[in-house]
Amino acid sequence: MSSAIEVRGLAKTYGSGETATHALRGVDLDVNFGEMLMLVGASGSGKTTLVSIMGCILSASAGSCLVNGIETVGASPSRLPRIRLENIGFIFQAFNLFPALTAQENVEVALDLKGVRGGSGRRQAAELLERVGLGAKLRSKPAYLSGGQKQRVAIARALAGDPRIVLADEPTAALDAKSGVLVMDMLRDLALEKDRAVVVVTHDDRIFRYADRVVKIDDGRITAEGH
Repeated sequence: MSSAIEVRGLAKTYGSGETATHALRGVDLDVNFGEMLMLVGASGSGKTTLVSIMGCILSASAGSCLVNGIETVGASPSRLPRIRLENIGFIFQAFNLFPALTAQENVEVALDLKGVRGGSGRRQAAELLERVGLGAKLRSKPAYLSGGQKQRVAIARALAGDPRIVLADEPTAALDAKSGVLVMDMLRDLALEKDRAVVVVTHDDRIFRYADRVVKIDDGRITAEGH
């Protein structure tokens, strides 16, 4: 399998001197196309920092992070959003949907950022929601959707523009067991479909069975890796 993300010697330090906090300490990690990788660790272990750097949200202090072959460490702050927009879809624990917009409009916003607008945007948003089983909920606002349905809208939004890499931060944490299974089934299918790379940050050991690899991070270092 080819690498979607290649991390080498990645370090992130907040502050300086005696008050410096070393969130990442020389991390090496490959994420491959066609796999689902789960990143696990205690609160404060560095997993959110790592996925934020891989997702071009944070800048690293040192090392290398290639995203679909593009070096992001040292890239200008103005370039990172473009790399993120062209390569990565995000799914968040809290869904991050716009409450005043319908399910379809929430997906249209993401498509609009990628230059897909008007009738084409509406059509693609409807198709994405149909793919996640929400074809009957296009005009529903988040307040009228269950937690599992909101997360499926978020998955549809993450697929806007057909990114090769999907990063999911605790996607099942706010869901009951049944909804969590439905969401993970979809994410697993995404990894296989079109040879995407899917990275899931999670505390939920119920979903480890979906992973091709489980990587544990502790105190800013990769401490274990298994299948």
